[in-house]
Amino acid sequence: MSGFDRETPWATEHLGIVLHHAECFSATPRSTVSPVVASPVDGLSAEVVSGAVASPSAAVALDVSSVGLSSLEASGAGLSIAELVRPGLRRNPRRAHLLVSTVLGKHLPTDPRVVIGAGERLGDLVREQLGARAAVVLGFAETATGLGHCVAARLDAACYLHSTRRHEPRATTLTGFEEGHSHATSHLLQPAPGEIFANDLPLVLVDDEISTGDTAIDAVRALHAFAPRAHYVLASLVDMRTAADRDKFEKFAAELGARIDTVCLAAGRTDLPDGLVESVAALPDPELNPTAAQRGSFGRCELPWPADVPEGGRHGVLNTDVPAFDVAVKAAADAVQARLSAEFPGRPVIVLGHEELMYLPLRLAAELADGGIPTRFQTTTRSPAYVLDEPGYPLRRGFRFTAPEPDPAAQRYLYNAQLPDSDEAPVLLLVLDPPADTAELLAPGGLVDVLTASGADVLLAVAPGADPRVLHENRTAATPSRVPAAVGRTFPEALHGPDFGSYAAEEVSWLLKDLSGADLEADVAERERRIQAGVAHYAESLPVEYQPDAEYRELFDRVLADSAERLAVAVATVSELVVAERGEDIVLVSLARAGTPVGVLMRRWLASGVGRPVLTVPHYAVSIVRDRGIDAVALDYLAHHHDPSSIVFVDGWTGKGAITRELTEALDTYHAAGGARFNDELVVLADPGNSVRTYGTRDDFLIASACLNSTVSGLVSRTVLNETLIGPRDFHGAKFYRELADADVSNQLLDAVTAAFPVVADQVPDAVAAIRDSDRTPDWSGWASVERVRAEYGVASVNFVKPGVGETTRVLLRRVPWRVLVREADAPEHAHIRLLAAARDVPVEVVPDLAYSCMGLIKELDQ
Repeated sequence: MSGFDRETPWATEHLGIVLHHAECFSATPRSTVSPVVASPVDGLSAEVVSGAVASPSAAVALDVSSVGLSSLEASGAGLSIAELVRPGLRRNPRRAHLLVSTVLGKHLPTDPRVVIGAGERLGDLVREQLGARAAVVLGFAETATGLGHCVAARLDAACYLHSTRRHEPRATTLTGFEEGHSHATSHLLQPAPGEIFANDLPLVLVDDEISTGDTAIDAVRALHAFAPRAHYVLASLVDMRTAADRDKFEKFAAELGARIDTVCLAAGRTDLPDGLVESVAALPDPELNPTAAQRGSFGRCELPWPADVPEGGRHGVLNTDVPAFDVAVKAAADAVQARLSAEFPGRPVIVLGHEELMYLPLRLAAELADGGIPTRFQTTTRSPAYVLDEPGYPLRRGFRFTAPEPDPAAQRYLYNAQLPDSDEAPVLLLVLDPPADTAELLAPGGLVDVLTASGADVLLAVAPGADPRVLHENRTAATPSRVPAAVGRTFPEALHGPDFGSYAAEEVSWLLKDLSGADLEADVAERERRIQAGVAHYAESLPVEYQPDAEYRELFDRVLADSAERLAVAVATVSELVVAERGEDIVLVSLARAGTPVGVLMRRWLASGVGRPVLTVPHYAVSIVRDRGIDAVALDYLAHHHDPSSIVFVDGWTGKGAITRELTEALDTYHAAGGARFNDELVVLADPGNSVRTYGTRDDFLIASACLNSTVSGLVSRTVLNETLIGPRDFHGAKFYRELADADVSNQLLDAVTAAFPVVADQVPDAVAAIRDSDRTPDWSGWASVERVRAEYGVASVNFVKPGVGETTRVLLRRVPWRVLVREADAPEHAHIRLLAAARDVPVEVVPDLAYSCMGLIKELDQ
């Protein structure tokens, strides 16, 4: 049974899913090509149809009989919705159906020349929109990576790139976008170098289907914000948008101010019955991973592949790469064909690609078919679908297996992988690249294990992937004609000590603009008056750096000596929590400047080798400003150099939780404007405000770095966002107070806490376990406490109430304080605050039921 052995699809007859055809499209024939007949075999006979090209160098027919389609006439007649897709099911509360393509080679074993021909028909439609102009083509992962490559090959595109969900540590992530409805959402773009993609050529975006257009809108919005273009073309096999969806798309194009064309092989609509989600949930559980009485064989071969030829579009394929790619495919196919002929003579073959690796396996399959071996092509997928062995249903058999990449909890899927109408079982030729060639592949529950258990003979072919660093180097050194002109997106350089700040260069990269020469300091009282009057924002200027007297400085030394071990435990605890829950591939990004000493200490702990393996991680410092958000240029920089999912935002402590909320809102705003999606979880040393879930402690105790200003924070000022000094392509700014070097204790703090690491190492596992075993859900009790104090003391805004030791210290060092509230009159954690309050003639009031050790109230100057 082929799965299409009945006129009415099973999901239509039994569940009422109806796919309506509206219109089909075909381009004006580019040239007359001779029809080619595929080699016949039982169940795999091919009809003769002309009008498609199988590879950049060979003309073949668009064979459609193998997927149950009607014959096409030599004139290039169009394909209907029913010929291109069949309704399938999935158990998903958001979308219980899926469109199973008959020409994509994803779920169904398909003649590779059908797949290539469909892509080239789509490419011809794109060419009619582009005219003679060159273009860049982007295929969407994972489903359309091969389809996009076929379109690019047909167009002779200047560059083909596909998005990826695989983090490649050797590559630079240029940018990314999200896909809200997909099973996996983050799309990363990793061209090598970025200039091959970031240019002003028309951009062709290729997906297998358009259901609502939302994915395309999200992608175009993000890519246009990154590198604006005047013309976009959205190409898909089928377009199932409703009239409302099309209106929304047209409004988006008008809003963007760019031309957006859409092309497809066929357009239609999907009618879904009420209660479909419940109907699918009520179906019997599918039976996956069938087993046979005798396990199939397993073999392995290494494909010959040049190190400087891209095996796919993950890091970009230039049109100048095509000749070398074609030669490499032919050599790889010859090696595979010799192995198949020796071990499995006369057997049909199904070539299996793996997720995003589609085009190379597809081209291998086409070469095998042209060489006389009956061949079909399909790939594995991340997406779970419902399997049902019933006539008229497209997914008759299914396999679930452990992902071979480093994601041990993840499941992957393969459907059908059989030729029911063939008299002889096919050999499964599994084509992978090195990151997927892991022990999990052969382990129980791995892909090879479940396939051979079904009785299939499996031959694994591993294609050495091109190193993106080699591609980058070769293309950068190439003549300008090989690399499309870039739009010139460059980033400011990160700052490092000793040129900026007193921390060593390896401790932190400051994503800030050096404003050391600017006159930004203002009288504290006058500055406070302007801020409260709404005339100025606090981030537009700097307070005069307060320099404490000798008594206060001696207090700092005592506090540091007394608290170094407690700080070390908290630093180690929060660091280990981050690694346990986010993995070792992390990038620390501290919120300047209170977060920066903590970020440096976390980096030091991870690299210390004390009680743990050495782990060296990058550390950056960025600016975030209340009511203005986080530095978007710094986020662009981070997304360009690192996987956004690896970024861990770090701060010193929480007060009422305002920065926690600010970070979430700022990252959401950045993403909505087209930026990458960052994890908004804030990691802090101390969380007395109960507003985060990853912390070293929730005690409101004295953190020595809160006692002083720049002299304990690398001699760097608080951050500045002033439009007269900060341009749209600049980082936020800050000053380096070189003149305060004699008073600097920044490294004294770091060294004292670092020296305590070996002393406290034995305490860390228990501290980590205690937090992981507790209820860490933020309850925002700190914010509620602040609201009560605000109401009781008649304070106009919660912004004038600063809870906790750290925030109260800031009030006394930077603002115009009104009074200080303390829970205990003589508690050691606020001894320095009482000294500062006395020096500034600020009353200290004991409030026994205070939720924090202390609170600072800012004076309202209009009263």
